[in-house]
Amino acid sequence: MQRIRSIVFTVLTMLIAGATFLFAASLGLAIAGIVAVLMLGSMLQPRPVRATARARNDRAAPGQREPRIWNDGRGTIIDL
Repeated sequence: MQRIRSIVFTVLTMLIAGATFLFAASLGLAIAGIVAVLMLGSMLQPRPVRATARARNDRAAPGQREPRIWNDGRGTIIDL
């Protein structure tokens, strides 16, 4: 009787451990899939990066406007 009880507990423990492993693995795959879809979506729709350059105060002439620099996705544009 003791031997049968030991075998049943061992089998139950192995089933619980297997179910826990399957749950964790499926949850990990689901999270990886969601992250992959979000990264793919952001990769397919690139947004322009806005960058500005500020003139240093000791070199800037009074009333001189700042150059505008931006990247439109095809190259960097500098407007002096």
